[in-house]
Amino acid sequence: MFSIYQIKDAYNRISHNINKTPILFSDKINNLTKSNIIFKAENLQKTGSFKIRGALNFIGQSENQNFVAPSSGNHAQGVAAAARLYNKNSTLVMPLDAPSSKIQGVKSYGGNIIFYDRYKEDRVKIAKKISLDKGYDFIPPYDHNDIILGQGTLGLEVLDQLEEIGFVPDMVLCCCGGGGLISGLSIALKSHWDNLNIHPVEPEFWDDTRISLKEKKRHIIINKKSSICDALLSETPGELTFRINKKLLSFGISVTDQQAMEAIHIAYEYLKLVLEPGGAVALAAALNYSEVVKNKNVLVILSGGNIDKKIFLNSLKTKIKKL
Repeated sequence: MFSIYQIKDAYNRISHNINKTPILFSDKINNLTKSNIIFKAENLQKTGSFKIRGALNFIGQSENQNFVAPSSGNHAQGVAAAARLYNKNSTLVMPLDAPSSKIQGVKSYGGNIIFYDRYKEDRVKIAKKISLDKGYDFIPPYDHNDIILGQGTLGLEVLDQLEEIGFVPDMVLCCCGGGGLISGLSIALKSHWDNLNIHPVEPEFWDDTRISLKEKKRHIIINKKSSICDALLSETPGELTFRINKKLLSFGISVTDQQAMEAIHIAYEYLKLVLEPGGAVALAAALNYSEVVKNKNVLVILSGGNIDKKIFLNSLKTKIKKL
């Protein structure tokens, strides 16, 4: 198990290259959920998601000049941006159907993209072959010490920010794909609040961490279904991340695509924020699981905002609860 001191080291390494993203609250959302929610707006991070934290922590400790990473989009942008900050080169293995906003983001940071078919090919195998053939450093999206510790710096920021306002959370809702963010976040927060309930939130049919926590072993998603939450479509929890998460997390929650779309609309309406579907699932959980959040102090992580315009406009057509 990692320590808060290792996360502090990571923060010292990357803090000059990231935004200290704000915490926000909304009386309107509190009234809707009958709870007291603080939002960590990591969608306002550089590259539009938390992923640059882990990428900076990894690249900042490597002597290699070239890096390759498999990613649905946010990790790719984080690696491309981090590599550029260190004047290094990046190659990103991305799915053919990645959102255009994420593809353009990677290109804007100078990343070289190799596309693959997410339903027929294995992005990790492709990236590892490139690493082996060309001698590039392979940067996994979540299952690596430096990635986990880098993502954990978000939790370190939260500790300082909540202490400033005297907010003590009863529970945390955080998105979960492979588990890198929530494992790092949990290490940081549990160092201060040992009994804190931290719940992973995943898309319906891609809730491998929720099932794995129940079964106490890593579950693999066999029947792959489409989902708009492209950033969270991991088939199974990471080996390293699950070793951490099975010790630190409470039960998992899954939300539908429709609930994620409604959450995007509500975030825009009441927080004036733009979220991508994967970045909105924790808010969707708070809005749809009233029995979990009611009368609680809740920390909700808004993890990303890289959304295609078409999906965003469609989200604004969804019906939402009005006060």
